[in-house]
Amino acid sequence: MSDQAKKDQLRLGFLTAVEDPERGYVGGLLVTNRYGRPLEFQCTTPVKPNRTQQILYGPTLRPYLLSELIGKTLIEKVGVKPHLVLTEDESLCELREHVDIPVGCFSDESNATLRIGNRHLEFHSSHASEMDHVRDQCKDVPTSADLKEPFDRIREALQETMKAALNRS
Repeated sequence: MSDQAKKDQLRLGFLTAVEDPERGYVGGLLVTNRYGRPLEFQCTTPVKPNRTQQILYGPTLRPYLLSELIGKTLIEKVGVKPHLVLTEDESLCELREHVDIPVGCFSDESNATLRIGNRHLEFHSSHASEMDHVRDQCKDVPTSADLKEPFDRIREALQETMKAALNRS
């Protein structure tokens, strides 16, 4: 396979969740090529913890919901597996403990561990060794690439999905 073909195959996963006060959390995963063109999109049904779960899980509830329930489910469900999962939410960094794909979380600090496109990324501390591999895989992502923009598309798609689900009810 040519170097160009390998570069064109890079798949980035953009993972986020939105919270609806009435229905709970809904997660979305958009897998794109290195140019941000969609390859696949998956979303979850709403996940709403009950009061007992809120009490028992305490401050670990949100990371559990987002990483183990929503994030892991989406990664397992998606047919086009990403080489790297990107997220804006630190609660999703725990996802790396449950999947075999590197997970990078955006950081506003310029001394963050890795820069891809126009964003700085942090990685789960127990998986910092995979940064060199990720850096090599992503070296051809244009430095001008706005890696936050796909999250706007995901949130808009999730809002549309939730709106359509309400209309069917």
